[in-house]
Amino acid sequence: MQINTTLISRLEKLSRLQLGEAEREKLAGDLQRILDMVDKLQSLDTTQVEPLVYLSQTQNVFRDDQISGQLSTEQALENAPEQNGQFFMTPKVIE
Repeated sequence: MQINTTLISRLEKLSRLQLGEAEREKLAGDLQRILDMVDKLQSLDTTQVEPLVYLSQTQNVFRDDQISGQLSTEQALENAPEQNGQFFMTPKVIE
């Protein structure tokens, strides 16, 4: 793939950026270096390499969910600055 002014203009429009000429040239050079690196990676022989599934050997250790330390509604509302006996009352933030 070749990076040209048409591609840069399209990317500029899609990302809603307004770049100067110097920034466009720098971006084109950066994108071309990225594509060259990807091409170099694609040329590597990876047939003997196993795919990486996990970055570390640790596995998740799950535990059973156990309910504990519950508060009653009255206990939860006990120190509330404003409440209606069933719910916390807060100021309206969205009109």
